[in-house]
Amino acid sequence: MYIDTDILNDFRMRIDEAGYGYQTMINEVLREYLSKSGKPLDESVIRQVIREELNRVAHT
Repeated sequence: MYIDTDILNDFRMRIDEAGYGYQTMINEVLREYLSKSGKPLDESVIRQVIREELNRVAHT
């Protein structure tokens, strides 16, 4: 799976605040989405979920 560089960089910048790795953060975001949605998980959905989560975290 390929993730845009800007998205990865955003997650990497948040690791100090989160206290764990960016890959773990991405997995948590995807797990949360899967638990709340009945939509199939494809590349476009993954990108949308990650962007929404980054936007949400940026405004907290």
